[in-house]
Amino acid sequence: MNLFFQDKLAGSLMAVIACITVFIPLFNLLTPVDSVLHFSAYTVSLLGKYLTFALLGLSLDLVWGYCGILALGQGAFFALGGYAMGMYLMRQIGTRGVYGNAELPDFMVFLNWKELPWFWQGFNHFGFAMLMVVLVPGLLALVFGWLAFRSRVTGVYLSIITQALTYALLLAFFRNEMGFGGNNGLTDFKELLGFNIQSEGLRSLLLMATGLILLLAFGVSRWVMNSKLGRVVTAVRDQEMRVRFLGYRVEHFKLWIFVFSAMLAGIAGALYVPQVGIINPSEFSPLNSLEIVIWVAIGGRGTLYGAIIGAVLVNYAKSLLTGWAPEIWLFFLGTTFILVTVFLPNGILGLFRSQEQKL
Repeated sequence: MNLFFQDKLAGSLMAVIACITVFIPLFNLLTPVDSVLHFSAYTVSLLGKYLTFALLGLSLDLVWGYCGILALGQGAFFALGGYAMGMYLMRQIGTRGVYGNAELPDFMVFLNWKELPWFWQGFNHFGFAMLMVVLVPGLLALVFGWLAFRSRVTGVYLSIITQALTYALLLAFFRNEMGFGGNNGLTDFKELLGFNIQSEGLRSLLLMATGLILLLAFGVSRWVMNSKLGRVVTAVRDQEMRVRFLGYRVEHFKLWIFVFSAMLAGIAGALYVPQVGIINPSEFSPLNSLEIVIWVAIGGRGTLYGAIIGAVLVNYAKSLLTGWAPEIWLFFLGTTFILVTVFLPNGILGLFRSQEQKL
C-alpha cells in the first residue's frame, strides 16, 4: 500500500511538472502578450529556476538519501556546470561587447589579457560546451571520490572535506588571474544558439528544456535505484560493513553514484545560467550547499521526488520572504530546518505517509 501511495504521489508530481513544461511555453508562444494565458518573462524565468533547483536537489538525494553520503559540496558541481555554460555564452557575444573584441571577453580585455587562455578554447561550440558541462563536474567527482572512498573516509569527515572542496573553489574563482571573471563572474550574455537570450520565446524554450530534463533525470534515477545497483547502494547506506563482507567493492558503488550525481548537478547549473543571466563565484559558497541539504531534508530524503518538492517549496518561500523581509530569511530557514529535523525527520513526505497509514 505504501509503495502504491508513493508511486501515485510521484506520478501526480511528474504530471504537474509535465503540464508546466508543456502548457506554459505553449501558451506563451501561441497567445498575445495581453492574454490572461500569457505568462510574464519574469514568471517563466522564475519557474525555470525552480526546476533547475529541483534537479539539483534530486542529485543530492541520490548520494545522501540512497547512499548515505552527506555531501556538503554539491553546489561546487552545480557552479562548474554553470561556468561551462557561461563560457559558451561569453564566446557568443563576439564584437557586441563593450570593447568589441571578438576573441576575448570584455573582462579579459579590461585586465589586459593578450590572448584567450587554453582552457577557453572550444567553448565557441555548443556541443563542446555541453560535453564540458557534464565532464568537468564528473571528473572532479571521480578524482575526489576515488581518493576519499578508497581511503574509507566516511561520515562527518567526508562532509567536511566536501565543504572544504567547494570553499577552495570559491577562493580560486574569485581571483582575476584564474580567467573566469573574478568577483564579477560571467554576465551580459547576448544569445544562445543564435536566439536572443532575453526573448520570451527562448525563455519559454528554456523552461521546456529544463522540465523535460528534470523528468528524464527523475525517470533514470528511479530506474537506477530500483535496479540491482540501486539496491546495493541502499544496502551500503544501511550496512556498509556487511556489504563488504559479502564481497562487494563498496567504494566502486559509492564512486559511481557520486559521479552520476555530480553530472546531474552540472546539468542543473548549465540550465540555471541562461535563465538568470549570470554566474559568479558566490555559487560556490558553502552556504548554498547547505541550503541544498535543507531542501532535501524538508522534502524527504531517499524518495527523489521529496527532494523536488523541498527544493521548489523552499525557494518559493525564499522568493517571497527576501522580497518582503530579506533580513529574516536565514532565521526562517534555520528554524524550519530545526523543526523538520525534530518533528518531521522523514520530511514532508513522511507526514503524508503517516497520514495515509492512519487512513
